[in-house]
Amino acid sequence: MNREQKILSLYARFKELGIDKQIDYDKFYLYSLITHSTAIEGSTVTEIENQLLFDEGISAKGRPMSEQLMNLDLKTAYEQSITYAKSHTDVSIELLKELSALVMKNTGTIFNTALGDFSSANGDLRLLNVTAGVGGSSYMNYSKVPQKLQEFCESINHRRKHTTLSDLIEYYNLSFDAHYQLVTIHPWADGNGRMSRLLMNQLQFEFGLIPTNIHRESKAQYIEALIATRENNDIQIIRNFMFDEHIRNLETMIKQYTSSINNDNVTVNVTPNVTVNITHNLTEREREIIMLIKGNTNITTTQMADVFNVSERTIKRDIASLKDNGFLARIGSDKSGNWEILI
Repeated sequence: MNREQKILSLYARFKELGIDKQIDYDKFYLYSLITHSTAIEGSTVTEIENQLLFDEGISAKGRPMSEQLMNLDLKTAYEQSITYAKSHTDVSIELLKELSALVMKNTGTIFNTALGDFSSANGDLRLLNVTAGVGGSSYMNYSKVPQKLQEFCESINHRRKHTTLSDLIEYYNLSFDAHYQLVTIHPWADGNGRMSRLLMNQLQFEFGLIPTNIHRESKAQYIEALIATRENNDIQIIRNFMFDEHIRNLETMIKQYTSSINNDNVTVNVTPNVTVNITHNLTEREREIIMLIKGNTNITTTQMADVFNVSERTIKRDIASLKDNGFLARIGSDKSGNWEILI
């Protein structure tokens, strides 16, 4: 089965199961998109910490304020982006600048150049040249950005209006292409990655697709795919990466959902030689520990204790309970290993 057949099959299964019809699915999936997008840019805030930050206004203990502001700003930008998606608003330079200003509202910088000052917090297009990391090649000259951005908007709008409604694969390709093209133009001095992923998701929301979530664990492969696409001038490279990432995410969500709804018996085998005690009622903190580990399988008990503001001994008791009842396992040593969620 090729990628296109696989994604169509998984998409149909996802919709058949009604996973996206669960209570608060849209909210928590959006929180996941935000968490992983900022994580790619260096944020260490986890999904459960963002949930508490977004819903309860509770700051994540030990996390830099700049990282928390980055996540809050991206949430605001996504909410505006979804509004545009629902109203089928055309993509324009002004729309992109507005969304960029929201993304960079509290973490943007004022730049002083020979051509004048500009602010990334205002969504201003860059008036300087930038390189793709240490030793990397330069992005296009800043003087070409306005014209290229205008051409980009016109191309995306044309494809939005001339793609067959039933062609799910072409819709995904359009969103993936928009992501790559925008990050290649690199219109801003900062926030280009977040903006490119946001626009990709905006187009997917507009078309009623399941949005693509690029997980923090795939950061290296993601960057390598972007570089390879650029160096080989082959858009299919980034498309293949995006489809593979989306396939993995859909498979995981389907597996987790079917496991949860089929837990009618006292016990259920989820992996060879592992039995989960379904009669064990998880405490609220145990559930949150599982969410923390889903966001970071390398998290330590010390870090978890800091999140919950309890002793490490308390966390270790919760961990022991989760392990004894088959919900959690430790792979490798305490020092260099990682956690594995078993259900």
